[in-house]
Amino acid sequence: MTDPELLDLAAGLARQAALAIEAVKRAGFAVERKSDESPVTEADRVAEALIVEALRAATPGYPVVAEEEVAAGIVTAAAERYWLVDPLDGTRDFAKGSSEYAVCIGLVEDGRAVLGAIALPATGEVFGGLLGHGAWKEDAAPRRPVRVRAVPPEGLTVLASRTYAEDPRMLPFLAGRPIAARRPVSSALKFCRVAEGLADLYPRFGGTMEWDTAAGQALVEAAGGSVTQVDGSPLRYGKPGWRNPDFVCHGGPGA
Repeated sequence: MTDPELLDLAAGLARQAALAIEAVKRAGFAVERKSDESPVTEADRVAEALIVEALRAATPGYPVVAEEEVAAGIVTAAAERYWLVDPLDGTRDFAKGSSEYAVCIGLVEDGRAVLGAIALPATGEVFGGLLGHGAWKEDAAPRRPVRVRAVPPEGLTVLASRTYAEDPRMLPFLAGRPIAARRPVSSALKFCRVAEGLADLYPRFGGTMEWDTAAGQALVEAAGGSVTQVDGSPLRYGKPGWRNPDFVCHGGPGA
């Protein structure tokens, strides 16, 4: 498969998983706890099984690292190219009845996120990005390009994780920057809003895993932005335990 075909594959699977998640939501579900006390639902498991089975069938040479498999102790080694799957990013908010959750499928090459597809089940939006090919969005309207924006004259729109919005490192990081608005938002939705030019900056202080960020990083960077560690160095993949350091998602010029 060519890389554009891989993106279409990932986007199609993200869309299918989104429909499956909404079906579980309509039917009702229980919330369980994993060993780390994070929540998990039938929607997480159904979506992951759908995605992982299809990726392994279509791209047998690419390992698939998926959140619920890792939680179950299934160890998959990184490779030159491998998939990272978060079948339901924002499970906590999904369980509470919020609309801020996402399906994330990213492809890593040589430690860099190069392709990403994100579906937002509650709104029907699907985003895709491929480095060197740009980024796009589709919903009720046909697929169209998206791109980060230059910071508007009134200042930055800053997105923060609902869980970590009050992290004490946030205010010192933002000090001296012109801020027009600060909004708490859950899940990979934040990457989507930066990529389509509705927000400018997403600093993340607090734990994330590689499957939380790979699709979003590829999307934002394909749209002309960047995702780096706080010191400006690249956010890379294939790290021990799949854990990310703190990072910052930047939109266009001035972000």
